[in-house]
Amino acid sequence: MVGLSVGEKRFIQGGIAQDLRSDGRKRLTYRPIYVETGVIPQANGSARVKMGATDVIACVKAELGRPSPLQPDKGKVAIFVDCSPTAEPTFEGRGAEELSAELSVALQRCLLGGRSGAGAGIDLSSLVITEGKVCWDLYIDGLVVSSDGNLLDALGAAIMAALSNTGIPRVLVAASASPDEEPEVDISDEEYLQFDTSGVPVIVTLTKVGRHYIVDATSEEESQMSSAVSISINRQGHICGLTKRGGAGLDPSIIVDMISVAKHVSEQLMNKLDSEISAAEADEDEL
Repeated sequence: MVGLSVGEKRFIQGGIAQDLRSDGRKRLTYRPIYVETGVIPQANGSARVKMGATDVIACVKAELGRPSPLQPDKGKVAIFVDCSPTAEPTFEGRGAEELSAELSVALQRCLLGGRSGAGAGIDLSSLVITEGKVCWDLYIDGLVVSSDGNLLDALGAAIMAALSNTGIPRVLVAASASPDEEPEVDISDEEYLQFDTSGVPVIVTLTKVGRHYIVDATSEEESQMSSAVSISINRQGHICGLTKRGGAGLDPSIIVDMISVAKHVSEQLMNKLDSEISAAEADEDEL
């Protein structure tokens, strides 16, 4: 936890109440966002995102696998987050493991929907090559390089940027003699299909401090929160997932208001990320 004096706590809380935060932002304003794509050449796709002093990397690796018997028409996605011990003093030892597990679960909820896959921001059916037999397994790894609050939103943005940077090899499937036979597959070394990110949502975390909520909270601001609600919203304004942190309960009417605010903020965040990702990919193409 961030160690703050009583005066510092009052300064943070008072500023948020007056819509003027410690760094000069308003309650619903993000810190500057920087995106870099193609940072890990050996991955199928990768990206680095900085929100203020929060710095995260996401990479995507695609491997051929077999669909689950319960969902033969869908591929599989696994998300795992690792917190570098150098990112934050509290990350040394067990602290990093617990936070890594918490962030991994939250990202699964926000991006992959329920157990049935309903509401998933990543279209799992697009990963199937031959129903019931061959599919793509996507392994998405996130790394927290530096932590200054709002890790979930930053990781969600990095995953979106990494997926937009992801090329999946074209696969040709030879017709098998009988339905029971394993199909022969030929993976192209030259042709790649761009991963469709049109349904991938952004994550907007609203952090409640006092009677107000803010976006893109710093570590100091998070230390003063009573609760935080993270909502993943796609381009169509549909909610893909929701997760809550903090012990304080929230009235249903407040959650409805939070969702309304998050939808408004998500449009601005999506537009900003789109322009940053386009600029990053243009820079990558020039190299």
